[in-house]
This record gives sequence, structure tokens and C-alpha cells, in this order.
Amino acid sequence: MDALKEISNIGMGNAVTSLAQLVNRRIDMNVPLTRFMPLDETISLVGGPEEIVSCVSLNISGDVPGMVLFIFDSQSTFQMVDLLMGMNLGTTADLDEMAESAVKEIGNVLTGSFIGALCQMTQLNMVTAVPMFAFDMLGAILTSLMVASGRVEDHVLVIQTQLFQEKEVNIKGNFFLLTEPGSIQVLFKALGLAVE
Repeated sequence: MDALKEISNIGMGNAVTSLAQLVNRRIDMNVPLTRFMPLDETISLVGGPEEIVSCVSLNISGDVPGMVLFIFDSQSTFQMVDLLMGMNLGTTADLDEMAESAVKEIGNVLTGSFIGALCQMTQLNMVTAVPMFAFDMLGAILTSLMVASGRVEDHVLVIQTQLFQEKEVNIKGNFFLLTEPGSIQVLFKALGLAVE
């Protein structure tokens, strides 16, 4: 967990630098939680199956095949759009095509930075596909993604993130790494960790 938390901090630090350049403002970040947990527990962590969320998902191929998800609750999603578009907080109450594109790009930047840090520290080859976006109930999104991806490990790497902009913005996100069976052992071995 310490190794993964360090990777998370490096990856998210790179992402926040990119995000700050994008919005031309200082952005701060912390990672309050990094851990493996059962997939069903991740749903309650985000707010339950009926919670309306935005989800940016990318398939991963290479040495650790699977999928990465970046999930934001609706309030954080709207705050992120306001921040990106230079609007007053509370302006966005729904997502149009431009807002969806903005959220997808941020999820892509955050996810790409984490996977990049992971590859750099492990020397593994992990290639992300084009990001997909959904804004719906969490249960519906996860069900459709699970059907599309096939089998994944029972446990998921969860990284909670918080992005801050001065005292106004507090964007809470949840990063999930879902791997195909056996892939997580490859990752642990590359990190020099013993696997049962």
C-alpha cells in the first residue's frame, strides 16, 4: 500500500500540474485513501448504487490488462465544469456536450498521469484506450462496464482524491483499477512485493 500510495501521489501530482496549467490557476490535491477492497464495497464508498455520478473509463492492455475508472459525484462534476470553463461556482446544474467533453478530458489527464507513474516505477507496459464517458446512476454504470469487460478480480485498487482550488472548490474523485484475473500479481511482482 505504501508503494501504491507513493505512485498515486506522484501520478496525481503530475495530473494536478497539468490541470493547473489548463485552468491557469493553482490547484492543490491530496490522496486520503489508497487500498484494495471488494468491488461491492466500492459502491457504498462512492454513495450507493443510485448515486448520480460521472465516470470516465479506459480499457488497459499490455502487462496488466483491465480497466481504470475515474468517478466523481454529481456535485464534484458540476464544480469541475465550472472550474474548467471559468464560470462562477454553482453555475453548472446539468451537462451539455461541451461539459461532458471537459469532464472526459480531466478524467483522461488524471488517469493517464497515474498509469504513466505506474509504468515508470514498475517498467511494465500498460496502454490505455480512448476514454469513454457516462453520467448516470453508479449501479447502472458499473453493471454495463462489468458486462462489457468480462471477468475482473474480486478486489479493486481504490484511490480517493481531493482537488482544491483556494477555499471554494473541493472536487472529490475515486480512481478504481480493475484488473483481469492474475494481472494484479504481475503488478505486485513488479513492485517487489510478495504475493500469496
